[in-house]
Amino acid sequence: MARSTSIKEALKRWQEEHDGRDPVEAADIQLQFRWPPIEKMDGTLGTLVNCQKLSLSSNMIEKIAGLNGMKNLRILALGRNYIKSLSGIEVVGETLEELWISYNLIDKLKGVESLR
Repeated sequence: MARSTSIKEALKRWQEEHDGRDPVEAADIQLQFRWPPIEKMDGTLGTLVNCQKLSLSSNMIEKIAGLNGMKNLRILALGRNYIKSLSGIEVVGETLEELWISYNLIDKLKGVESLR
């Protein structure tokens, strides 16, 4: 299998698909169904300061991370990944209104208490 797609590579592809539009300015970023799949969320996501809806569904992500700086995030879609816990979600707890997390490997909801 080919190596995984990084967040940086996925954002570059997103920019190409959207006529050179800068993802830093976008309110809605769709990075689902990447091939090769995204396996890791990282600090690159923190540059998306205007993002209100982020979709990383249907990848191979195991851990929630890199959301620091996403001060406007309202909807986070992480369905159909390999996420085991909600740890890492706390940093967007003040703004997040919807968390789409179905079809993952979560067995405990620890961390959900940080969401408003």
